[in-house]
Amino acid sequence: MASGFEFKPGERINESALSRDLGASRTPLREALNRLVAEGFIDFRAGRGFFCRDLTPDRIVTLYQARMAIECEAVRLAADRADPAARNALYEYLEETDNEYANCDEAARLLELDETFHLRLCKLSSNTEFVRMLETIYDKIRFVRAADLRRLQSAGRTNHDRHRKILNVMAEGDPQAASDAMRAHISGRLDHATEAVRLAFADLYAPLETGT
Repeated sequence: MASGFEFKPGERINESALSRDLGASRTPLREALNRLVAEGFIDFRAGRGFFCRDLTPDRIVTLYQARMAIECEAVRLAADRADPAARNALYEYLEETDNEYANCDEAARLLELDETFHLRLCKLSSNTEFVRMLETIYDKIRFVRAADLRRLQSAGRTNHDRHRKILNVMAEGDPQAASDAMRAHISGRLDHATEAVRLAFADLYAPLETGT
């Protein structure tokens, strides 16, 4: 609901309608909504109710910065801790999905392929809290990342080359070089946050406009 924008950014959430649609009573629904507020997926405004979080460049930038901090430290740790078998399995994943990733024209699948690599790499750090936090951040930026990846795919720029480079440096056991490679990789997406948000808004509202 919150990460897929079934509700539009800034839209008020009608609790009565949502309760009816989900077949849930108001009490557990209110508990679930409060949990989403605590996790940063939606907002609560006193006297007005629950609202879908706004989709703004500033918010996306802060999330990408958090993503960068986690992934850079995770790959730093992985350079020392990675289980060789798990690392080799990740190399195999890149080989198996290389062609699909380069040619995939389905945004959801493209995003799945990309997230799978990054989460599996994060798991090589053996830090379960990093993995948990990264999964939450991905939930919050998934819609914007899908728009950004679709733009890269249309330009022929989706391939595993950068992923393979990060994995290679990590496998060499150089924590700083691994962290630097990850930072360079994510910085490219951070620099295009505003454009990604614009594309995401187009995905949200263009279907409505073409039907008028």
